[in-house]
Amino acid sequence: MPPPAASTFRFFVTCAKGTEGALRRELVQRRIGGPRGDSGGVWFEGPLAMALDVCLHSRVAMRVLLQLGTFRVDDADSLYQGVRAIDWSGWLDAGTTLAVHATVRDSPTLRHSGYAALKVKDAVVDALRDKLGSRPDVAPKDPDVSIVLHLAGVQAGLFLDLAGEALHRRGYRVAMTDAPLKETLAAAVLSLGRVAIDRPFVDPLGGSGTLAIEQALAARDIAPGLGRKFGFERWPLFSGQLRPVWERLRQEAEERAARGRAAAPGAAAPVVCRDASSQAIEAARRNAAAAGVERHITFEVGEVKGLERRWPSATICTNPPYGERLVEREVTGVYRSMASAFRRLSGWAVVMLSGNPLLAEEMPWKPVITHRLFNGPLEVRLLRYEIPQN
Repeated sequence: MPPPAASTFRFFVTCAKGTEGALRRELVQRRIGGPRGDSGGVWFEGPLAMALDVCLHSRVAMRVLLQLGTFRVDDADSLYQGVRAIDWSGWLDAGTTLAVHATVRDSPTLRHSGYAALKVKDAVVDALRDKLGSRPDVAPKDPDVSIVLHLAGVQAGLFLDLAGEALHRRGYRVAMTDAPLKETLAAAVLSLGRVAIDRPFVDPLGGSGTLAIEQALAARDIAPGLGRKFGFERWPLFSGQLRPVWERLRQEAEERAARGRAAAPGAAAPVVCRDASSQAIEAARRNAAAAGVERHITFEVGEVKGLERRWPSATICTNPPYGERLVEREVTGVYRSMASAFRRLSGWAVVMLSGNPLLAEEMPWKPVITHRLFNGPLEVRLLRYEIPQN
């Protein structure tokens, strides 16, 4: 029997390392009570509607995982038995396809994630075959239900993934440039860097436009998940109890987004996406159009050194090259040129991701915020500077 949609469940919302604080604040703003930060994400408890809301509205989250159970695992047989003890009939039926993703860390007996995933799959399909008379099929690349196993030491946690594809896939990245910033990390930079939505915004190294687009989406109150589908929409439970809940959440978000998109471009603070490459600006424009915010962003082709102080106060927010995209001899010159341009912007703030200590050395001010983040495997620093008034 399907679990009641109004039941209380435990969820783990994953995020990029270093962005847990931004995610926790975001969940509090969504009126989720008592979120608890952990390494790599945030826990909370509530009904399924609350988790659906997070999938739709969270700008920082990577995945939303529903915890089905925890149990001790001493060997492969105890893993199988622990998984089989869960009542899977509320979440899958014989016509549902599934896939299992496993992470294994410090287990004394199970060292291969692929083998652990196989044991979970066997337990699920065996339990459903015994109860329903037939078993669901496995679809590793495009499953209806994604099952996640986290095994740390002898403690196993079993989850369902509500998102399907990771939440950074908003659906608007139709054009690419070199080294694009993930949408969720861009949103975390805006949050952790205290980038205000009521202050002019400029990204002078805009690339494919991710920071500017995320700023425009937030300023226009456009939910980041409106342009995509989610894994839970393929669950057997969705066709019954969850559909009306989801339709209400989407309708409310669509109405707010429609108001934001319909507002005049001058109704909110300016958002400027600038890059020296005309090809990058064209890619950014295409992505912004796919996100529905093209008319709310000003696109410019120009060098950083050409920046002008158009407003008494504004925020520069950018992801400069760290060295991988430059030969080493160019790095110092690029950073020095940036610092020289920023000196002219008195009263402004500068928020940057820095993957190279030479960048901070070239800046003539001390950062008011320094926060460690990870851009994929690369450790970087989020830096915020306040440029003093002349």
